[in-house]
Amino acid sequence: MPGTGFIRVKLLAADVTQGPDAEDPFLAVNVKEALDIPGKGVQLIQKKKTLYPKWNSCFDAHLYEGRTIQMIVMEKPNKNMGEISIGVKALADKCNGGVNSGPIWLELKPSGRLQIQVRFYPEAGEPIPIMDPQKPHFVRRGAMKQQKVHEVKGHQFIAKFFRSPTYCSFCTDFLWGLNKQGYQCQICNCAVHKKCHDKILGKCPGNAKDSRETMMLTERFNINVPHRFKLYNYMSPTFCDHCGSMLFGLFRQGLKCEVCGINCHKKCKQFMPNLCGINQKLLAEALQQVRISTSPGGQRPQPGSAPQPDDDEDSDDDSPYQKVWDIDEVPTEMAPALQVRKFTPEEFTFLKTLGKGSFGKVFLAELKENNTFYAIKALRKDVVLEDDDVECTLIEKRVLSIGCQHPFLTHLHSTFQNKSHLFFVMEYLNGGDLMFHIQLSGKFEFQRAQFYAAEIICGLQFLHKNGIVYRDLKLDNVMLDKDGHIKIADFGMCKEKIFGDNKASTFCGTPDYIAPEILKGAKYNASVDWWSFGVLVYEMLIGQSPFHGDDEDDLFHSILHDTPRYPHATPKEAVNMLTLLFDRNPPDRLGMPTCPAGPINSQPFFRNIDWEKLEARQIPPPFKPKVKNASDSSNFDSDFTTEKVGLTPPDPTLLKTMNQNVFKHFSFTSAEALRS
Repeated sequence: MPGTGFIRVKLLAADVTQGPDAEDPFLAVNVKEALDIPGKGVQLIQKKKTLYPKWNSCFDAHLYEGRTIQMIVMEKPNKNMGEISIGVKALADKCNGGVNSGPIWLELKPSGRLQIQVRFYPEAGEPIPIMDPQKPHFVRRGAMKQQKVHEVKGHQFIAKFFRSPTYCSFCTDFLWGLNKQGYQCQICNCAVHKKCHDKILGKCPGNAKDSRETMMLTERFNINVPHRFKLYNYMSPTFCDHCGSMLFGLFRQGLKCEVCGINCHKKCKQFMPNLCGINQKLLAEALQQVRISTSPGGQRPQPGSAPQPDDDEDSDDDSPYQKVWDIDEVPTEMAPALQVRKFTPEEFTFLKTLGKGSFGKVFLAELKENNTFYAIKALRKDVVLEDDDVECTLIEKRVLSIGCQHPFLTHLHSTFQNKSHLFFVMEYLNGGDLMFHIQLSGKFEFQRAQFYAAEIICGLQFLHKNGIVYRDLKLDNVMLDKDGHIKIADFGMCKEKIFGDNKASTFCGTPDYIAPEILKGAKYNASVDWWSFGVLVYEMLIGQSPFHGDDEDDLFHSILHDTPRYPHATPKEAVNMLTLLFDRNPPDRLGMPTCPAGPINSQPFFRNIDWEKLEARQIPPPFKPKVKNASDSSNFDSDFTTEKVGLTPPDPTLLKTMNQNVFKHFSFTSAEALRS
């Protein structure tokens, strides 16, 4: 049995008895430590917060003596359906001396079963058990991205998708539909239009009666009029004037002011400012006029002017910058054809599913007119709107469109849309991704890892030269073509215009690959890509991640503080390069122009690489994937390729409310597609 290291548990399925109207079960995971408490003996104590992982996701646990994992299958809202407590070492034993277990069933009490898969990771420096080629060692993990927070008078507003009719607490108009139509405070749940959020008068969080705004209004305008709330029985559907949602119940559903008639939930009473009888909209406009008249020069803003957006603020679809990007780089005589030819889903035959995630699905498809095969990424518009990712999809299209200029970036054929989906048509890279291949081999030999690393460097440097920070470099996003050359794919996390002192600030990336400066909340630039590059090279050479923990908090602590370990067999030049890539001071990190160690291309790790020949694709790849024909999908995960092919339809009711105009700049056709 393994004595050190950690295990990664993948949650596959639950077999439990449910009622006919029950929702899908969810899982709660508690990690408990065995502690010797004086007078009570050994007790199991939970030191960390309960985890609620999603199905087909993973969590990690170190093999500490006495550590026990409790897994509880639950039904909403909080009903236990079955549970099991099992030691981490007992789970590690199920790997049978190797790296992975197959799918195994655990019996739950009082009834039911839980299916999991366990993978054992030894401590760095220990011999890695022999890999069973049929069982994966690495686990695919999705990227994460935190929504931008807009702070106004203590409120922490984020863009919000409202699935049910909701009132704006400022102007009292409806918020509803598939559009970025509102903001909601993460603290007090105040719901407002995007256009209204910066005009709100009440302070958050806490009791608004003592807010600075209330005091200011009292002193300057003699406004300090508390509401006179009383419990009220509403005879018709009524909405809260603070959070905007409906007052539910049969009677005494909420509070109503006897004077001004304003309504709110009981829980929202503490957030209502002393503005009884005051029209916030008119008052905010008056205050704005006061600010203008007292500002230096007293200049009024020009009609149509708007404040400059923050770092990752969504830019307007009509901005000149986007119009420049939407001009396709084709000869002038071809421009009319570009505007005429737009592809549609009906022109393609969808053959297989190649991958899927929260974003949507990737399909293998054949263009009917010339029998050419492409990979088509399909995004549901309602998911894009709900996640506030419209700008991200437009950025992805723009980056893909310039990727055609480089041999190691995925080339875009076209983009188009229908009422429910967005479609990216890209070259089909039938060699699979590096995650698939490393799952088969455990790790790569030095020459192969060196070759992939060198081609990735060329792709990253091209992006950085164009002011693009990639932000999601990982094994899953590096593809192989039929010859064995790499192609960087999936540009949904990219950030544009990162030149000079202009930096990004959004918290995003895949947990294992996130750079320390992102975790610290600092502004960052291309340095984050070189950190992720270091993690990827470490994984290729050593066969495991350099940083790990029981959960994301532990993992992030490891990234911030731990020094990766290197097995004795690791080449010295690799250790030296990785040490420079894992420098936690971004300007000194290898790959950055200010790195004291010089350019990354000149590192001893790449001493036998001819960079001109490499970028011209004149160096034969050390590994050529097995590809039977142009439509071969054997290098993709069978969990995906065996799935039924089809688009997931959105809610037809919500589809009717969708503002299609936000996607007006999405469609694109490449010059290569026009010539074919």
